[in-house]
Amino acid sequence: MSDTAAPHDFVPRSGMDLPRFAGPVSFMRLPQVELDEPRARDVQIGLVGVPWDGGTTNRAGPRHGPRQLRDLSTMVRLVNQATGIRPFHQAACADLGDCPVNPASLDDTLEKVTAFFGRIRDLGITPMTAGGDHLISLPVLRGVAKGRAPLGMIHFDAHTDLYDSYFGGYRYTHGTPFRRACEEGLLDPKRIVQIGIRGTAYDGEDVEWGKAHGVRIVMIEELMDRGTDAVMEEARTIVGDQPTYVSFDIDGIDPSMAPGTGTPEIGGFTTHQAQRMIRKLQGLNLVGADLVEVSPPFDPSGQTAWVGVNIMFELLCVLAEAVGRR
Repeated sequence: MSDTAAPHDFVPRSGMDLPRFAGPVSFMRLPQVELDEPRARDVQIGLVGVPWDGGTTNRAGPRHGPRQLRDLSTMVRLVNQATGIRPFHQAACADLGDCPVNPASLDDTLEKVTAFFGRIRDLGITPMTAGGDHLISLPVLRGVAKGRAPLGMIHFDAHTDLYDSYFGGYRYTHGTPFRRACEEGLLDPKRIVQIGIRGTAYDGEDVEWGKAHGVRIVMIEELMDRGTDAVMEEARTIVGDQPTYVSFDIDGIDPSMAPGTGTPEIGGFTTHQAQRMIRKLQGLNLVGADLVEVSPPFDPSGQTAWVGVNIMFELLCVLAEAVGRR
């Protein structure tokens, strides 16, 4: 199937037509569309950057993630050879640009991101988001979950991000987004599966809270012992056929393969295991996804961003399949 066989105009510029190192930079060489353009109503999946890391508590840098991810994404082609999915043909995809943020104000940024993703939701667009630190998932969920019952979530990460607070009661950091999302009714904790959790901990309060509220936490040891297929079959059963969000923190992958992140933890899953797990999401009722915590200052080579855009492509494939079924 050639580029021109797509049933719409939202197709990446081919590397056979214009070299991939040339031309305007957009996610996966897709057309760039503003939300206030009339053709935004024809977009089914919107790729969005949220260049912000005001929730980071130690090593900052993910605010630079979307720019480097866009640059490296020019290497992505059209076909997933493992699954046969052609996401750009199966759904009308576009780069919706970067969400407005305020690097000087956490509160203002949360409001801006919530409003932006609320507009995306109102237009009927399914978001594929590139962060940014993991706190961005909270306002994204506020927008995506608008008018819906609490969502399920499959979450790939080295950390639960279920802590209550940092630094004497501060409740909004990259370690707290999913605690807040559960409290706000955006997520159903009994339909949350967290995969790859590991590393040292402050006190274990996050894991205790998660288990007490029904979150299924799969530690890395269990994932390695049982295997990715068995864990993902359980995850599919837990979220069922109801609307589900996917959040992927790049630090879920072992830092030998993705070193450019703020909170690396050794002993993670491999890039190939990550691909296989995401492919197991096919057939679920997915309503959005994000890829977060790529931090270019810790990996100027771009290796981590290249891993990140490949994860985004895998997520885009299962989102396109879900959009096509809807």
